[in-house]
Amino acid sequence: MSAEDPPLPIPGARLLFSLDPAVSYLNHGSFGALPISVQRAQQRLRDEMELNPMRFFGTGLADRVVHTRRHLAGFLGADPEGSALISNTTAAVSLVLQSATLSRSDEVLLTDHAYGAVAMAVRRECRRTGATARTVAVPLGASGPEIISRVRSALRPDRTRLLIVDQLTSATATLLPVQQIVAAARAQGIPVLVDAAHVPGMLPVDVTAIGADFWVGNLHKWAWAPRGTSLLAVAPAWRRRIDPLVVSWDHDQGFPLSVESQGTLDYTPWLAAPAGVYAMRTLGLDAIREHNAALAAYGQRVVGRALGLTPADLPDPGGPGVSMRVVPLPAGVATTTPEAHALRQHIADKLGVEVAVNAWGGRGLLRLSAQIYNVPEEYHLLAERLPNLLTSGQW
Repeated sequence: MSAEDPPLPIPGARLLFSLDPAVSYLNHGSFGALPISVQRAQQRLRDEMELNPMRFFGTGLADRVVHTRRHLAGFLGADPEGSALISNTTAAVSLVLQSATLSRSDEVLLTDHAYGAVAMAVRRECRRTGATARTVAVPLGASGPEIISRVRSALRPDRTRLLIVDQLTSATATLLPVQQIVAAARAQGIPVLVDAAHVPGMLPVDVTAIGADFWVGNLHKWAWAPRGTSLLAVAPAWRRRIDPLVVSWDHDQGFPLSVESQGTLDYTPWLAAPAGVYAMRTLGLDAIREHNAALAAYGQRVVGRALGLTPADLPDPGGPGVSMRVVPLPAGVATTTPEAHALRQHIADKLGVEVAVNAWGGRGLLRLSAQIYNVPEEYHLLAERLPNLLTSGQW
């Protein structure tokens, strides 16, 4: 099989999911998609909860959450005693920002690849505290050494109180060399938060080896966990300083229980999350990852070619194993967030294809995901019909 050939499909993979067969779902990266087996595992937990809520919440729930956290932390190479289950990455970012206790002389540094809601959270905390939010530009397609150099040069030890950097960016589907960036920042005494929303399940990861002060990843995207399942890992020096966004009954227990204990929160997504990891391991983690990365690269080539782009025009993800790829749209198309949202909806309505469209750096980027339920024909369908839709200008 040549590099131009698509990967062989995984037999029966589509049947493991309950996705609408009339839709080409090429946007796993936004909200994930839950295998039927995990849906059923969560439903059994919901049934147990409703059978006797007092027993479910009052007898052994904390132990079950701790057991689940240990399982998921082990999967990610994180310290279970220094990790907490949390609803999503953006909630974790707000938690870290609050715990950082910023002041007027401080700044938070991000790259221009930062997720929009994360940047919004930073700006809000800076308004509240008087601190400053600052952004360092990283060109799309920049090499690892260039990325490290740009971030290192932007650090100001006398002012930078927190660096937030993506491990795998959302809008641009780019791997950043976070381990080296963390080392560069910590050498100057600057704490680092790694936003790894897309990493769990998609990429092998050793959180402890990265060495960040904070690392957070969503398991409900690529690790087949129910939505609302993320893991926040915190370095030992920060654990006593974590200040939960909401105070509940285990507040005095400290991190991580003070973050995980949230009264009548629906804990069934967390408790069912190991079923997603089990399903992936049953099919073979390596096989899933290799298939998805190869199919995403194939889809990028097919759609890019249809839009008149050469291989050199297609952004490289910056490393192996990435199951999302971006295709630059024609100049002037989807250059603002409202236009990007409108185009995404138009593609869904007119073509029956779900994709992500983002405005980044003055250009529209079409983001394609690949999961085991996808097949090459879905990318060919998009490639055949997308050019006419874009030239029609009706969206």
